[in-house]
Amino acid sequence: MVRAYPWFILAFVSALLLPFAAPAEQLKLRIASEGANPPFSTINSGGKLEGFDIDIANALCAKMGAECEIVAQDWEGIIPALLAHKYDAIAASVNVTADRAKVVAFTKPYYHSPSVFVVRKGTDIKDLSPKVLAGKTVGVQSSTNHSAFLDDKYSHSIVRLYNTVADAYRDLAASRIDYVLYDKLAAYDWLNTPDGACCEMAPGELSDSAYFGSGIAIALRKDDAGLMKRFNSAIDGIVADGTYAKINAKYFPFPIF
Repeated sequence: MVRAYPWFILAFVSALLLPFAAPAEQLKLRIASEGANPPFSTINSGGKLEGFDIDIANALCAKMGAECEIVAQDWEGIIPALLAHKYDAIAASVNVTADRAKVVAFTKPYYHSPSVFVVRKGTDIKDLSPKVLAGKTVGVQSSTNHSAFLDDKYSHSIVRLYNTVADAYRDLAASRIDYVLYDKLAAYDWLNTPDGACCEMAPGELSDSAYFGSGIAIALRKDDAGLMKRFNSAIDGIVADGTYAKINAKYFPFPIF
């Protein structure tokens, strides 16, 4: 005689015989930022990274449910270090340009900013054409889209390269150079500090996409398509839930998305 067992007992026994599903492993990421580009990334007195890029990176990690370590990396080595698998992503105000897109992949932009010349107050700035700036000394951070632009378009100016834009600003304030070319939002932040009281933005914005790109995005390796989807979804998510607007307002009195 075959004994019939209630269905719920059979279901319970069957469940016990099935292999237990391992919990999904938490996504762990190592993200590079520069640490020398206020207000986007700086290193505070405690030795920790902070700034707009850092807040955005942390918000994206939270939205993805990822455990992230954000590490300072010098600008010149930041893309080579990503390609060497030292990092999984770069959150360092990287402009999306055609040349960079040949070697790395970019998420959708998470902010936009044109470029500007910064000058000492009282400078005659009616014309900033290459012809007028011939023989003038222009400071710029090395290995950037700004330095490439000056090399190509302002070849008759004296282009002085700096490791960080802060070094260029110091020489501008001390009248050792005549101009600094940099990102408008970063320049805005410096001009609103006591050190920046000497100077002002020259009228006019530079937005040549061949040099200044189509926005600022997270850089990833080209073979990380799955991570790309997660970052893009997270960008949409922090915009939709208001997190992005709160971070934006912390640093700028106007929208930059």
